[in-house]
Amino acid sequence: MTKPKNPAPLTYRDAGVDIDAGDALVEALKPIAARTSRPGVLAGLGGFGALFALAGRYRDPVLVSGTDGVGTKLLLAIALDRHDDIGVDLVAMCANDIVVQGAEPLFFLDYFASGRLDVDKARRIIAGIGRGCELAGAALVGGETAEMPGMYGADDYDLAGFCVGAVERDRLVDGSRVAAGDIILALPSSGPHSNGYSLIRRILERQGDCLNTRVGDAALADILLKPTRIYVKALLALHASLAIHAMAHITGGGLPGNVPRVIPAGLRAVIDRSSWQWPPVFSWLQQGGDIAEDEMYSTFNCGIGMVVIVAPQDAARAQAILREQGEQPFVAGRVDAGPGEFAWA
Repeated sequence: MTKPKNPAPLTYRDAGVDIDAGDALVEALKPIAARTSRPGVLAGLGGFGALFALAGRYRDPVLVSGTDGVGTKLLLAIALDRHDDIGVDLVAMCANDIVVQGAEPLFFLDYFASGRLDVDKARRIIAGIGRGCELAGAALVGGETAEMPGMYGADDYDLAGFCVGAVERDRLVDGSRVAAGDIILALPSSGPHSNGYSLIRRILERQGDCLNTRVGDAALADILLKPTRIYVKALLALHASLAIHAMAHITGGGLPGNVPRVIPAGLRAVIDRSSWQWPPVFSWLQQGGDIAEDEMYSTFNCGIGMVVIVAPQDAARAQAILREQGEQPFVAGRVDAGPGEFAWA
């Protein structure tokens, strides 16, 4: 009786994981990380853990951390093979979340998982993360690249980010100073940012071949893939100049879902819908999906990416400082004493 031959020995590469590609990517990323370096970084890429020293920078620091992803906006980037800016979204979703508490972003780490590691594509994605870190002032100190065939399709990938910042304890912005009569300032968004894309993709399916459609002054695809704005440096400049009572990053849930998070009990945010016009893309999405107005406001930012609440006597100065930082602030509402946490004017 013939004994069956032993199968050939297996390697990790046979299982779909290319360690050499991973090593090549790390080398390609080192100059990207170097461009984001800042005081406090002791060790970054290549070690088991990144090191950052706080000593001498703060009197009584509070660490503020945030983590997020990009969501199904990634599916649009993958479908269009456009990967250069999606990393900016990743940083923005994390850094904007921690700056609303007055924290200066210090360092950032990413998690990049794919079904098959394409070194050039991964380098483009992480170069975008590096640009986002530069905009936020955070050092890209490390991350994790995972090649997981079977978990993801060959061309699929996912991203997650982790940002850590610090603020002096007595400069923490936590909403406790918010009072009736405060002014609500709004900062424009660059588009849908990174929220609502599951609904956006359903609208695109309903409308068919529409990504080259001109909406306003740009193609729909360009608008939908425009990166989330990073407001960090403008808000830190404002924070250094006057007492901000509260800030809210307008993400999933829109204005009604995010502004109340920083409003104390017994008060409510009153937003004047006539204070701004929706950018054309939101009108296109509403019409394309036959979406009710309340659904629009509870799903998308509808043109407002960040809200800042200040005392009435500081409102004019706050707007001037923000304009100096390149923002276009406008008064969107006020804080009232009254029932509920949120109302439309």
